[in-house]
Amino acid sequence: MTNDDTETDTLPERDKPTLVVGLTGGIGSGKTTVANGFSALGVPVIDTDKLARELVEPGQPALDDIISTFGSAATTADGRLDRNFMRQLIFTEPASKLQLEAILHPKIRQRIRTLLADISAPYCIVVIPLLIETRQTDLVDRILVVDSPEKEQLARVAARDSLSDNAIMAIMGSQADRNTRLAAADDIIVNDRGISELTGDIQKLHRRYMGIAHDH
Repeated sequence: MTNDDTETDTLPERDKPTLVVGLTGGIGSGKTTVANGFSALGVPVIDTDKLARELVEPGQPALDDIISTFGSAATTADGRLDRNFMRQLIFTEPASKLQLEAILHPKIRQRIRTLLADISAPYCIVVIPLLIETRQTDLVDRILVVDSPEKEQLARVAARDSLSDNAIMAIMGSQADRNTRLAAADDIIVNDRGISELTGDIQKLHRRYMGIAHDH
């Protein structure tokens, strides 16, 4: 996402949940599992990957912009975004990646702001995989990093997306390195154990966030 510093892009405090937690982490680190854990506790979760998918559905202006920019090859025979084509394109042509971001990121950012304004819970989670890389920290009050050993990331992504190790490493190389993410974190969940331990970590953070929101 591009960082828009205009005054109109900042939500007034009264229109935001008391606490907005930005959840981020490398590919295959377990962000979705952690987000689902918070959701199970009744915490509102905004997932920017889901927003991005919604924005490129047939008939949406973003998809029209993508077709205008990249041509009809960007869509499948049934008029949907050809994700394989776009994935290959943005990893082989950096300029194309920037063009795609210029189309999607402002729309995603505006949608986040709209959704935040409708939340009345003490705190919420906003899942932004590239939160650090795209300097979107102005949207959140705290940064929660889901950390995982590289071998775990590779195994999870290979099982989920059927990508080669080289393709996965290329994606990881395009993201912030582990040390950079950890340095930016206010809170860290290390996802290298079983689901029961991960659930316990989520519950501990939930209690902490409720306390912070209350004190704030």
